[in-house]
Amino acid sequence: MTSEYEAQPWMKRTLFAAGLYNLALGALCVFSTGTLTTFAAMAPGPVVSQLWQCIGMIIGVYGVGYIIASYAPYRHWAITLVGLLGKVVGPIGFLIVVSNGSLPAHMGWIILVSDVIWWIPFSAVLWGAVRHYHTVGSAYEMPQADDPLGDIKANTGERLDDLANRAPQLVLFLRHAGCTFCREALSDVARQRKQIEESGTGIVIVHLGQESEDDDKFFEQYGLQDLPRFSDSACRLYRQFGLDLGGFSQLFGLRVWIRGLISGVLHGHGIGAVRGNSFQMPGVYLYYRRQILSGFRHDHASDRPDYLALAQQSRHPSVA
Repeated sequence: MTSEYEAQPWMKRTLFAAGLYNLALGALCVFSTGTLTTFAAMAPGPVVSQLWQCIGMIIGVYGVGYIIASYAPYRHWAITLVGLLGKVVGPIGFLIVVSNGSLPAHMGWIILVSDVIWWIPFSAVLWGAVRHYHTVGSAYEMPQADDPLGDIKANTGERLDDLANRAPQLVLFLRHAGCTFCREALSDVARQRKQIEESGTGIVIVHLGQESEDDDKFFEQYGLQDLPRFSDSACRLYRQFGLDLGGFSQLFGLRVWIRGLISGVLHGHGIGAVRGNSFQMPGVYLYYRRQILSGFRHDHASDRPDYLALAQQSRHPSVA
């Protein structure tokens, strides 16, 4: 797997530091109950001391978990997730007890250094883990993808090069079938299909699902069931054409959400269940005789290419 999808050194150091911090704070709670009781302006007593000691043991146990997670951040993502949930719930509880006067507001510094400052790094570790597990069993596990052009066949039995050696092909790389923008792309291509084919350009679809009757029905909705389709659940062709997994803003940014509402609700494309690698970015290329003549690589999942303009570039003299 390429280093981009492996745990970064800073993640290991951050989790280890969080573990040491929790162990130190836990020890303070267990062995210095008087200091904390005074700082919290609480009335001293055996019950209060025992409460601090219980809290300290819980904090310390989390510290052990973070240290374990630091050795393999992605494998032990669940520990980080539980820790992050605690670091989000903790400040909420603190605000409640401060608002009713049970604790002084100056104790907020403990919440700041114990919880809030860890939100971003813990979230980054979890995001990295999600991206990591979306590479498992795919071409992204390899430093360099193999050459899928030679052995991946379309539902018609032809290879992509077989098609592209006869005529330029507009190769449409889709996201998963439940994606609103995938459905929008198929609708756009269906609407422009006649003009695209009149330009001398064929249309090829690459998708992440497995070929089945459901796929036939899905593409039939757009009148594209007769087009050559390549099932590429391992993302081999995607990788071959330089398409990668998306980042957070590319997949879930505000721009994507706004476009999703417009496309899915106002334009009626809807949304369906995820089928395939939901992190895979789409794209479209004009491919001819083992050369990419032109293309559109999405900066965001919501981008909307001009398929006809791209296909009409096949009229260029160099394509003849």
